[in-house]
Amino acid sequence: MSDKILDLLTVINDFMWSYFIIGLVIITGLYFTFSTKFVQFTFIKEMFRLIKEKPKVDKDGNQKGVSAFQAFTISAASRVGTGTIAGVAIAIALGGPGSVFWMWVMALFGGASSFAESALAQVYKVKDRKGVFRGGPAYYMEKGLGQKWMGVVFAIVISITYGFAFNSVQTNTIAQSLHIYNINSNIIGIILSVLTVFVIFGGVKKIVKITQWLVPVMAVAYLLIVIVIMIINFEKIPGLITTIVKSAFGLEQVGGGVIGMGTAVLLGVKRGMFTNEAGLGSTPNAAATADSTHPAKQGLIQTLGVYFDTCLVCTATAFLILLYPGIEYGDGTLKGIQLTQAALTSQIGSVGSVFLILAIFLFGYSSVIGNYYYGETNIQYLIPKKWAVNVYRVFVCLFVYLGSIADLNLVWGVADVTMGVMAVLNLIAIIGLSGVVYVVLKDYIRQYKQGKDPQFYLDNLPIKINNAECWKDKSK
Repeated sequence: MSDKILDLLTVINDFMWSYFIIGLVIITGLYFTFSTKFVQFTFIKEMFRLIKEKPKVDKDGNQKGVSAFQAFTISAASRVGTGTIAGVAIAIALGGPGSVFWMWVMALFGGASSFAESALAQVYKVKDRKGVFRGGPAYYMEKGLGQKWMGVVFAIVISITYGFAFNSVQTNTIAQSLHIYNINSNIIGIILSVLTVFVIFGGVKKIVKITQWLVPVMAVAYLLIVIVIMIINFEKIPGLITTIVKSAFGLEQVGGGVIGMGTAVLLGVKRGMFTNEAGLGSTPNAAATADSTHPAKQGLIQTLGVYFDTCLVCTATAFLILLYPGIEYGDGTLKGIQLTQAALTSQIGSVGSVFLILAIFLFGYSSVIGNYYYGETNIQYLIPKKWAVNVYRVFVCLFVYLGSIADLNLVWGVADVTMGVMAVLNLIAIIGLSGVVYVVLKDYIRQYKQGKDPQFYLDNLPIKINNAECWKDKSK
């Protein structure tokens, strides 16, 4: 039965990604790159300044809402997950070294799409009954485009994708990493489920506190080890880069045969979108939580997150794997986390496998937390009742367990299908609201060039933006 389901998922994925989604992703990235005059490149210095911006405080000195840095870490918790370790390994094993090149391309041009979706999330955010900001594609589809049906469909799809499919991928990878010690997947699933119950029933503030320190620590530790390995193998790096570029266009023979350019593009874009989430419609849910003075600020900060994920963490993993002499391309026996484990072990011995198990647990578990929050935001949009959120939490914990014991290819296949549907809906929406994106950016640049800390007032804009209820409509 599972083989038939997997075959069906493969057919659906090949059709969706090969004939439609990849083209839409590239066109949207190029459109926003040129229409914003390369915002993802020209404001890199400003991105670093904004992420250090101090949060607002009330008269008693207590922090008001979620800070820019905290919103960044919520999204990073979802981005910097097992996709950066296992997803990259799968892309290289099946698509060859050239898939890494297309990950880079997807990140560089997808940064503009990320700016657009996160800025829109800020424009159309709302305050829930607890005074917490919420928003995302479902909200700007309804309030910006006036298409509530589209928002409802997106909210359903993202709740399933992140709460169930993507969380299954994360816990499956954690379980796979422990197979080397013959630990039963059922035990792993139960432990992860219990840990998830503890966190997600604590609410968004606990999620913020955990991700704020967990993501930087785990990412830095992983990067430092891989950087040391790259320094030791420095003379091989130029050759690896050459191989990546040549393979991206089908010009280099790998693994005894030529892996076509189409396969490299397909795997690079799919795994790139899974890891950095640019244009996918997930990051805006985190961007909307920030208590910001201007929507463009979160647009810029979340764009920096795309670079952090792909250009640093994914690239480090890619070089580590390509340094492994035993790698097989096309349909190798080692895939996903087990390939990355073998590559790290070949460089630093058995301690590498132990370290990676710890790293993948931290990456995967923090992603489960971030993924859950995206789902919760959209459940609140669909049914703003506490019982609905609690029911959703129970199912999330169930899929954390099921993902641990499921087949590797099955969980990735389901994730790719639901991710594809999300991407199509979101990319269409942000293109439809591109006029708002342009006006928001222009207003920010005008104030930025005047040396001001940009403030967003609806009456200062050349067009009328309706339903932006969290922003002042009175000129400063």
